[in-house]
Amino acid sequence: MTRRNGIVFVLMMVAGIAIFAWSFRDISMDQLMQDLRGTNWWWLLVALLAMVIYLLLESIVVKVFVDDSNEKLSWPDAIRVPLVEQFGNGITPFAAGGQPMQLITLIQAGIDPGRAGSILLMKFVVYQAMIVINFFIAIIVGYQFIADKLKAWSLFVILGFIIHLIVIIALLLAMYWPGLTRMLVKLVFKPIKWIKPTKAVQWQQIVDEKIKNFHSESIRMSHDWGALVKSFVLTLIQLMFYYLIPYFILLALGVSHVNIILVMSLHVLIVMVISLFPIPGGTGGAEIGFSMLFSTFLPNAGLLVCAMALWRIITYYLGMFAGIIAFNIKSKQRG
Repeated sequence: MTRRNGIVFVLMMVAGIAIFAWSFRDISMDQLMQDLRGTNWWWLLVALLAMVIYLLLESIVVKVFVDDSNEKLSWPDAIRVPLVEQFGNGITPFAAGGQPMQLITLIQAGIDPGRAGSILLMKFVVYQAMIVINFFIAIIVGYQFIADKLKAWSLFVILGFIIHLIVIIALLLAMYWPGLTRMLVKLVFKPIKWIKPTKAVQWQQIVDEKIKNFHSESIRMSHDWGALVKSFVLTLIQLMFYYLIPYFILLALGVSHVNIILVMSLHVLIVMVISLFPIPGGTGGAEIGFSMLFSTFLPNAGLLVCAMALWRIITYYLGMFAGIIAFNIKSKQRG
């Protein structure tokens, strides 16, 4: 882990602690302890297990795309990929660092950079597509709830959907329109040629070769219907486990009479809105969004803040800590 990444990680931890402290500032600890006496710790364990399954299913998706007759990815390396993605997403604005860190992890595992890039983009396209499908379902179930309760947030939800749709289109263009990719690379290398003309030519030749591998692998993968169907199904199940986490937390805190579909739909919409915040992990916006949407289901402010903190620890901070460990574990391919 670089020094810069370490500094950002520490800053995000400090920001998270500050937000939790601020959220608990007016909460009576005595009252909160009384409220928590009836906590069902088994449901909290189920919430934690749901996050673990979410990460394991993504590891399986990685193996589905990588494994073929010529190449296999070990399970330890496959498990490292979603963990380092959690870390990369958690310390960068708009979760931009997840893809590069996954690419580094696959290259360390011995996967060709061009093939690794196309695998990750295909996986990302599948993931985004499933998010959009889940969004359509969630918007039918939960949009009116948000529109009535938080009118301004309904606009953020629509904006988030539009951005996700644009991302999918852009990725598909990058994968299947080689001319566009090469044109963009040429634009990038123009200023480099002014600074280091000789090196720039060598570097561009290497990049052009990787782009060629990238596009050929993208075409091959798009015709592998078995892998695509498996990845779509696994990703859909993966997201279902993730979206269920707030429901399990509510059950743990004694809130049993809630609509599971509505809770899942609200979580889908929260995740969509979080993606718009430029702060790493959507810090601040995520906590506010959860508290505002789920206040209806909890009897008092203490339990609401507690539910919010548990949700962030399980869905955000857990992945960050696991990602640091995974990022610093050497791949067997490297020796």
